[in-house]
Amino acid sequence: MSANGQLLAAVERIEFARGLTKTYLDDLAAEDWFWMPNEGVTHIAWQVAHLAFAQYALLMRRIRGERPEDEQAISADFIERFGRGSTPAAGAENNPAIEEILRTFDRVHAQAIEELSQYTDEQLDVLSEPAHPAFTTNLGAVGFASQHELLHAGQITLLRRLMGKKPKR
Repeated sequence: MSANGQLLAAVERIEFARGLTKTYLDDLAAEDWFWMPNEGVTHIAWQVAHLAFAQYALLMRRIRGERPEDEQAISADFIERFGRGSTPAAGAENNPAIEEILRTFDRVHAQAIEELSQYTDEQLDVLSEPAHPAFTTNLGAVGFASQHELLHAGQITLLRRLMGKKPKR
């Protein structure tokens, strides 16, 4: 399969994963977003915000580098709060509003999908820097994006079940 065919298949998987994630969010009350289990490990708001960061990092920054206009899609503060290695802060008062998280989640996704359609085979076939244990090329980063989202969708479903919500699937 050509890089273009592989890219189209990867984008289909990204769209599938995003649709699945959104089904787990559509019935949440405001208080559900920041609910944490007794162990205090994470909450749904952090999971969703982290997915926005991850799509930016995997599908845009990694492939074409940072750009000043990226701040319009995802702020530096957002990246710091929800990027790789960040720790979820408990409570709505210590996080951006749900609406801001969802706007960033949707805005980054729309921009990433738009940019994916513009990447050349040459951009996608090069080694991805910095090195990552799950892939070696930029096309591999695109393929990994859906796997990463599904991993976090699983964490969202676990949090939902711990809240006492019935499974959706």
